[in-house]
Amino acid sequence: MPTAAIVFCLICLLGIIWRERKWRDEVERITRAAGLKIFESGTIVASFNTLRGDNQRLTKEEYLRRLFEALLHEIRQGVAIVDDQMRIKFVNRTLAHLFQKNGIQLGRTLIEEIQDHQITDVVQAALKDQRRTVREIELTSLGAGSSVATRHYLIEAAPLPAKAESGAWLMVHDTTEQVMAEQIRKDFVANASHELRTPLTLINGYIETLQSGVLLKDDAATQRCYGIMEKHGKRIVRIVEDMLTISRLENASSGLNIEPFTVRSCVQDSLDHLSSMMEGRDVRINVDFPADGGQIRGDRFYWDQVFTNLIENSLKENSTPGLVITLSGRWFSDHCLLKVSDNGIGIAAHDLPFVFKRFYRGHKHHSPEVKGTGLGLSIVRRAVEAHGGTIDLTSTPGVETTFAMRIPL
Repeated sequence: MPTAAIVFCLICLLGIIWRERKWRDEVERITRAAGLKIFESGTIVASFNTLRGDNQRLTKEEYLRRLFEALLHEIRQGVAIVDDQMRIKFVNRTLAHLFQKNGIQLGRTLIEEIQDHQITDVVQAALKDQRRTVREIELTSLGAGSSVATRHYLIEAAPLPAKAESGAWLMVHDTTEQVMAEQIRKDFVANASHELRTPLTLINGYIETLQSGVLLKDDAATQRCYGIMEKHGKRIVRIVEDMLTISRLENASSGLNIEPFTVRSCVQDSLDHLSSMMEGRDVRINVDFPADGGQIRGDRFYWDQVFTNLIENSLKENSTPGLVITLSGRWFSDHCLLKVSDNGIGIAAHDLPFVFKRFYRGHKHHSPEVKGTGLGLSIVRRAVEAHGGTIDLTSTPGVETTFAMRIPL
């Protein structure tokens, strides 16, 4: 049974119980105010039994009311019940949490507590039209460090059932994660298509040139065509491999192949793999790890990806002589701190929040010739997080750029 249907049933029952309880309380108040004249013992016994039965029924209703309220407090949707004047009669804890409030006061109007007309408009429309109303809204607020945060909500409201007193119920779903996931999916498909289209177009172009026969007698030009086609073919393979790597990291069921290994040996393998990129360049590599090489437990395949991508990123972005790349590690009682730093061009402040996004590449105005999949740093972050760690990036352009990874032991 869908959550919305369950919540709707609970709200209906809660409204009916409140109405019945209100009627019984009123009867008891009038009875006490008027007083009863008892003429015979049978009447006294009958009155006592009737009152006792009423009290038992009231106790059951109170128990059910509290049970329903407890259930509504535990669900992930925010729920409120208001009267026909939009005054709040019930609200669960989730609603206050969704709107980052310490609490919501009963008896006040919805606009006084929520302070957003988009939500009250939905409730008013439900009361006016006497039917269920659903809308999607966006709310923007200031987050930490004066950053702007936008959240997405699905708002549902409907009048209370006829057996209950007049008013409406309100349900708020936080759909921010779903909206962001859908946007990421769309961006990923669009960017992946673009990244694959470029090398495929070049390869097809050279194939057509070769098929035309124009270069049959020019062996040098033919070899250049083959070389370019091979280069872009490898680029396609790299994109696909990186996409598969991210997919495996995001698939919790795939798991990690955990084994002990030394970080220094992992770093050395990455340097050996990238040795061809460093040939003939003025690049100095500093490696600083404990005497035992610094041991951790993790998936060696992904850690090879981490260091290879970070070192390769530094080499690609810094073509000028004098580049110094430093790889270091420090071990503590419960975690280790791994760093990859360089003294190169750095990362602009406006690029910092986005460098770990898929297909994002900064410095386009500095180095337009730099080619890559744009997935390297995304893989780095996913791999570190898959091992329960965190990664932080700091950069002072022209001075130092550092990726710092804290890994629990």
